Amino acid sequence: MTRLYQSLKARLGRRARYRRTLRELRALPLDTALDLDIYRGDARRIASEAVYGLSRG
Repeated sequence: MTRLYQSLKARLGRRARYRRTLRELRALPLDTALDLDIYRGDARRIASEAVYGLSRG
């Protein structure tokens, strides 16, 4: 049961980091996003790769 709890806790933690990262990417001022070469339509992909390390090419 401890293993299940730890797994759930880890998944919830990653989900919280994903949502926080996504929120921060969406809140970037346009000029900052352009300077960083971030297209706002890619915010979900960027957040996912940053947190989960996955590429959905």
